[in-house]
Amino acid sequence: MPLKRFSVLALLTVCAAACQTNPPDIGAHEDALAAAGFIMKPANTAQRQSMLARLPQNEFVIRTNNGVTHYVYADALVCGCLYVGTQQAYDQYRTNQLQQHIADERQQAALAYSDEAWQWEAWGPWGPVTPGFGFVYGPMGW
Repeated sequence: MPLKRFSVLALLTVCAAACQTNPPDIGAHEDALAAAGFIMKPANTAQRQSMLARLPQNEFVIRTNNGVTHYVYADALVCGCLYVGTQQAYDQYRTNQLQQHIADERQQAALAYSDEAWQWEAWGPWGPVTPGFGFVYGPMGW
């Protein structure tokens, strides 16, 4: 009977581990915020910690004071701080994020494939323009 319980427990442990996903890399966001010009303000007093806990976490909040817009990013978990930036810092952050996303997409979309056993010919003709169909794309002469 103890062996059966152990087997069931082991199976449940493996299943639970298989269901886990990687947590978001919040630290990477903070590096990107700092690189864009956001200033880190630590919650180093009880009052600041209390206020930090009231803000939405890991999201931007807009604050306008005397006609000046600031973007605030709260992180009570990783750094226990606020990141505060101007419109310019926020625009730079978004630009950097877009450029990183485009670079990631290009890397995923344009992987070079090299496999001596791959048979390109099995996929049909790879050649010049076909009347009515346009170009036939693919490696020519492989």
